[in-house]
Order: sequence, then C-alpha cells, then structure tokens
Amino acid sequence: MVIKVFLASSSGSTAIKKKQQDVVGFLEALKVDYTQLDIACNEDNRMWMRQNVPTEKKPTNGIPLPPQIFNEESYCGDYDTFFDAKEDNSVYEFLGLPPPPGSKEAEKAQIVENGTHAEETIADENVDESTRARAEEEEEQEEADEDREEEDLQSEEEEELRQLEDEEEAEVQEEEEEDVEETQEEEAE
Repeated sequence: MVIKVFLASSSGSTAIKKKQQDVVGFLEALKVDYTQLDIACNEDNRMWMRQNVPTEKKPTNGIPLPPQIFNEESYCGDYDTFFDAKEDNSVYEFLGLPPPPGSKEAEKAQIVENGTHAEETIADENVDESTRARAEEEEEQEEADEDREEEDLQSEEEEELRQLEDEEEAEVQEEEEEDVEETQEEEAE
C-alpha cells in the first residue's frame, strides 16, 4: 500500500505550504512510505485528485485544496482530518495502515480489545467535575478559535484559487490574441 499525498509545489499560500510541510514531516517522522504528487506542475495529478475526493468531502466551492491524502485509490482525508487523527493518536487508522508494534496506536488498539487499564479507570474516577468542566470549556474555546482560523484560511485559499484561475484565463486570452495576430500577418503576406 502506498500513501499518496497531493501537494502544490508552487502555492502562494503560506497556510497551504505549512499544512503540506506538517503532513510530510509527520509521515517522515513515522517512517511511513508515501509518494508526493504535485498538482501545480502536473494537470493529470490535479484532475485525478479533484475527481477522487468524495463529493461530501469537497469544500463548498467544490474544489479541494492540497494537501489531500489517499491510500492507493482510497481517500483518507485532507489536512483537517489528518490533524484530528494526529491529535487522537490514530494516524495509522486514518491512513488505513496497521500500527507498528509499540506505537501509541497499537497500545490503544490493545486496550480496546482487552478493556481499559486499571490505572486509567482509577485516574478517571479521581478527576473532579470542575476540572472536567474547565477542560471542556477550554476545548470549546479552542474549537471556536480553530473554526475562525479555518474560515480565514478558506477565504485566503479561495482568493488564491481565483488568482490562479485569472492567470490561466489571461494566458489563454494571450495565446488567442497571438493566434489572431499570426493569422492577420499571414493574410497580409
């Protein structure tokens, strides 16, 4: 099984670059075998990625942005779902790979199979309700902050996408104008 990470090598968005570096760096740290596929330089990669991201996982504008992660042909997710899996120590599950022995994910799977550890049960009972309430409030605040950050990022990404499309349109128009000029020159001769 080969993990495919679709990236944009020439992205002008620092947010996209940071997300791509985060995914690649984490996969390298885990020594996960993966392949980088550039959508900026290869139209086939871009089209394949866009066609194979499930409709329900596409953003509202319908155009998924990098990084997008696949296990062979199976869609794993985008940066946000990767980040959630990383936070939950379930990256191997996210990637559809068996966790290596001794990893946190393998230990977690072992606990699920055999029930919880006695230490965890005792620790859970000792956590008072006020501590839990504070933790929940902090988590809700973090989620709200992440949502605002994601909205800002999405606006930035949409603007970048508009710029790319405008550049492509300008190139096509320039080529058409050149063709018209060549035709006029040929007719003049």
